[in-house]
Amino acid sequence: MTSLPLSFRVRNAVVEKHQLEGMDPSDRYFNRMIPIKRVERGYSGTVMYEALNLQSQVYRTVQESLKDITDQLRELGFTTMRTRLNFKGQTYLAEKETWVDYLDA
Repeated sequence: MTSLPLSFRVRNAVVEKHQLEGMDPSDRYFNRMIPIKRVERGYSGTVMYEALNLQSQVYRTVQESLKDITDQLRELGFTTMRTRLNFKGQTYLAEKETWVDYLDA
């Protein structure tokens, strides 16, 4: 039986980091990391862009947390967003994971 790494068992520990890219409201390309934390009832992510600091609600899955952040950004005028898992725990995945696109409304 294998056990989860300590970072996956400890609450409020970053368990994944996702790369987010897209276009900001000024039509400039942007690229940021979204650290995903394991919290008491699931997962929550945060993103900072210039003076903007957004946090997702707590969700049962990482994907729901990422969608919440992209939805918040879309409401502020961000477009053409996509994410990709780059770190799982401390392991760097060498940008080999598939991009997930978030369609503009």
